[in-house]
Amino acid sequence: MKRRIASWENDHSVPDEFYGPLLCEALGKTGAELGLNHLTGHDARLLETRYPPAPESAIDSLAQLWRADLNEYEPLLHAAPSEPAWSEASLRWLVAPEPSPPAVEERSGVRVGLADVAAIKTTSEMFAQLDDRFGGDHARHALIQYLSRDVAPLLTGQYKASVGRALFSTVAEATLLAAWMSYDACHHGLAQRYFLQALRLAQDGDDRRLAGSILSAMSHQATFLGHYAQAATLARAARMGISGVATPTLLAQFHAMEARALARTGDTRACEQALTEATRALESRNSGDEPEWITYFDEAELAAEAAHCFRDVDHARRAVAHAENAMSGTHVRSDFFATMVLADAHLRAGDPEEACRVALDALDLGEQLKSARCISYLAEFRQRLARIGSTAVVRDFYEQAADHRLWEAADRLSAT
Repeated sequence: MKRRIASWENDHSVPDEFYGPLLCEALGKTGAELGLNHLTGHDARLLETRYPPAPESAIDSLAQLWRADLNEYEPLLHAAPSEPAWSEASLRWLVAPEPSPPAVEERSGVRVGLADVAAIKTTSEMFAQLDDRFGGDHARHALIQYLSRDVAPLLTGQYKASVGRALFSTVAEATLLAAWMSYDACHHGLAQRYFLQALRLAQDGDDRRLAGSILSAMSHQATFLGHYAQAATLARAARMGISGVATPTLLAQFHAMEARALARTGDTRACEQALTEATRALESRNSGDEPEWITYFDEAELAAEAAHCFRDVDHARRAVAHAENAMSGTHVRSDFFATMVLADAHLRAGDPEEACRVALDALDLGEQLKSARCISYLAEFRQRLARIGSTAVVRDFYEQAADHRLWEAADRLSAT
């Protein structure tokens, strides 16, 4: 880094497309003022949120995003999501023509085979396990580094049509994981950009089931951010877009995402109907016919979604009942969320002592998690607990919670 700065100072080179913007921000100067006019166009391309018009656009955008992410480009890490981008993506995917087989056999890049695709899949599964156990902030940077350095050259390599479809689908799944991890770290604009590129790759890989799951994930993020009508629309678009190839588990997830959004709007009747449809779909599933990446969505996951819904429509007792059935024992972060919903439901039901006891269980469970979303759940619980006042139960809880890392982070978040 010192050699690079010395090179810039001696006019032997100019700051590159990622360090340049950081210099502008640190010095409080524009690119033009520092003689870095070459940065303007790059900034605009990097920060745009549009559905890629072609697979080549997605490949180019992903390469840029991965590099910028690795270099911790602040405008990207702190970018806000775009609500119109959700609408554009779902519409363009729904009306997209049949994909042409991706095949590039005359390029000068590396030759890609199915063994390379299998390696990406196995590596992504390893990162997914780390994400599930330790949270999105634990190994997110390592995943992006792998995608940027090892996967990006394969996308611009040589491959036959059959390999190209498998490659695009597998990289779409890995990029979806990058989006989830970025979302869990609350880099919401970055996560949305990864979701958009993943959706385009899934389209070109002719993997409509995965594309529907990506829209469902975008619905999840939209609900978290308070865009409830848009979230419901995304869930419905996912269901509509794969109606011919949908599996019961996928349908259950899409209905559950719609229910989560509807609960936030206060439409209890429609929410309950969506949950009923989700339950009916899940009961008819045959695990052998499901994509491997959706098999995690089981009765415990659906119970967790229902618990969120009934909490949000102020049916505290029903939220408690579902949250108690939502502990899988195998998915640490999901169990943390379910436990915090259970604590919140007890609080809303007028039982602060049980709420505090359960919240301490969640803090123990989440001690190894690096997840901004987990911290946000705790911050919301803290706000509701504060309304009770300084009772003996609350004081005792604060004293015990103070020793937990996640609670300290929630304390800082509440203070901002």
